[in-house]
Amino acid sequence: MSDNPAFEQIESEINENDVVLFMKGTPVFPQCGFSAAVVQVLNHVGVPFKGINVLEDMDVREGIKEYSSWPTIPQLYIKGEFIGGCDIVREMFETGELSQAFTDKGVELQEA
Repeated sequence: MSDNPAFEQIESEINENDVVLFMKGTPVFPQCGFSAAVVQVLNHVGVPFKGINVLEDMDVREGIKEYSSWPTIPQLYIKGEFIGGCDIVREMFETGELSQAFTDKGVELQEA
Protein backbone atom coordinates (compact mmCIF):
# COMPACT_ATOMS: atom_id res chain seq x y z
CA MET A 1 0.00 0.00 0.00
CA SER A 2 2.61 2.51 1.11
CA ASP A 3 5.90 2.57 2.91
CA ASN A 4 4.34 4.44 5.83
CA PRO A 5 5.77 2.77 8.98
CA ALA A 6 2.49 3.21 10.87
CA PHE A 7 0.60 1.07 8.34
CA GLU A 8 1.96 -2.17 9.80
CA GLN A 9 0.74 -1.24 13.28
CA ILE A 10 -2.63 -0.03 11.92
CA GLU A 11 -3.12 -3.17 9.86
CA SER A 12 -2.17 -5.36 12.80
CA GLU A 13 -4.81 -3.74 15.04
CA ILE A 14 -7.46 -3.98 12.33
CA ASN A 15 -6.69 -7.64 11.61
CA GLU A 16 -6.39 -8.75 15.24
CA ASN A 17 -9.60 -7.15 16.54
CA ASP A 18 -13.13 -7.62 15.23
CA VAL A 19 -14.11 -4.02 15.95
CA VAL A 20 -11.58 -1.19 16.12
CA LEU A 21 -12.20 2.50 16.67
CA PHE A 22 -9.36 4.88 15.91
CA MET A 23 -10.31 7.82 18.11
CA LYS A 24 -9.11 10.81 20.07
CA GLY A 25 -8.84 9.67 23.66
CA THR A 26 -9.96 6.33 25.06
CA PRO A 27 -13.35 4.60 25.26
CA VAL A 28 -13.49 5.56 28.95
CA PHE A 29 -12.27 9.11 28.37
CA PRO A 30 -12.94 10.31 24.80
CA GLN A 31 -11.23 13.61 24.08
CA CYS A 32 -13.45 14.92 21.32
CA GLY A 33 -17.19 15.05 20.83
CA PHE A 34 -17.14 12.98 17.64
CA SER A 35 -15.16 10.17 19.29
CA ALA A 36 -17.48 10.33 22.31
CA ALA A 37 -20.54 10.03 20.05
CA VAL A 38 -19.21 6.89 18.33
CA VAL A 39 -18.24 5.32 21.69
CA GLN A 40 -21.76 6.03 22.93
CA VAL A 41 -23.31 4.37 19.86
CA LEU A 42 -21.05 1.29 20.14
CA ASN A 43 -21.81 0.95 23.84
CA HIS A 44 -25.55 1.33 23.16
CA VAL A 45 -25.44 -1.35 20.47
CA GLY A 46 -23.52 -3.57 22.89
CA VAL A 47 -20.49 -4.38 20.78
CA PRO A 48 -17.08 -4.97 22.34
CA PHE A 49 -14.43 -2.91 20.58
CA LYS A 50 -10.83 -1.81 20.85
CA GLY A 51 -10.20 1.91 21.01
CA ILE A 52 -6.92 3.19 19.61
CA ASN A 53 -5.97 6.61 20.97
CA VAL A 54 -4.44 8.45 18.01
CA LEU A 55 -3.35 11.29 20.31
CA GLU A 56 -0.65 8.99 21.73
CA ASP A 57 1.11 8.47 18.40
CA MET A 58 1.32 11.13 15.69
CA ASP A 59 2.39 8.52 13.11
CA VAL A 60 -0.81 6.53 13.72
CA ARG A 61 -2.89 9.72 13.82
CA GLU A 62 -1.71 10.77 10.38
CA GLY A 63 -1.23 7.23 9.09
CA ILE A 64 -4.83 6.15 9.65
CA LYS A 65 -6.04 9.04 7.49
CA GLU A 66 -3.78 7.93 4.66
CA TYR A 67 -4.53 4.24 5.22
CA SER A 68 -8.28 4.73 4.81
CA SER A 69 -8.18 7.73 2.49
CA TRP A 70 -10.51 9.33 5.04
CA PRO A 71 -9.49 12.75 6.39
CA THR A 72 -11.08 12.71 9.84
CA ILE A 73 -11.03 10.82 13.12
CA PRO A 74 -12.78 8.80 14.55
CA GLN A 75 -12.72 5.88 12.14
CA LEU A 76 -14.56 2.61 12.72
CA TYR A 77 -13.47 -0.77 11.32
CA ILE A 78 -15.50 -3.98 11.52
CA LYS A 79 -13.70 -7.24 10.69
CA GLY A 80 -11.08 -5.37 8.69
CA GLU A 81 -13.53 -3.23 6.73
CA PHE A 82 -13.54 0.56 7.07
CA ILE A 83 -17.08 1.65 7.93
CA GLY A 84 -16.72 5.42 8.33
CA GLY A 85 -16.55 8.29 10.75
CA CYS A 86 -18.95 9.77 13.25
CA ASP A 87 -21.68 10.96 10.86
CA ILE A 88 -21.79 7.66 8.98
CA VAL A 89 -21.79 5.58 12.17
CA ARG A 90 -24.55 7.72 13.68
CA GLU A 91 -26.66 7.50 10.51
CA MET A 92 -26.15 3.73 10.27
CA PHE A 93 -27.17 3.39 13.93
CA GLU A 94 -30.34 5.42 13.40
CA THR A 95 -31.41 3.32 10.40
CA GLY A 96 -30.48 -0.03 11.99
CA GLU A 97 -27.73 -0.65 9.43
CA LEU A 98 -25.00 -0.65 12.06
CA SER A 99 -26.43 -3.53 14.08
CA GLN A 100 -27.04 -5.36 10.81
CA ALA A 101 -23.43 -4.80 9.74
CA PHE A 102 -22.20 -6.38 12.99
CA THR A 103 -24.58 -9.32 12.54
CA ASP A 104 -23.65 -9.79 8.87
CA LYS A 105 -19.96 -9.89 9.80
CA GLY A 106 -20.50 -12.33 12.66
CA VAL A 107 -19.78 -9.91 15.50
CA GLU A 108 -21.84 -10.81 18.56
CA LEU A 109 -23.70 -8.01 20.25
CA GLN A 110 -24.02 -8.08 24.03
CA GLU A 111 -27.20 -7.19 25.82
CA ALA A 112 -27.03 -3.59 27.01
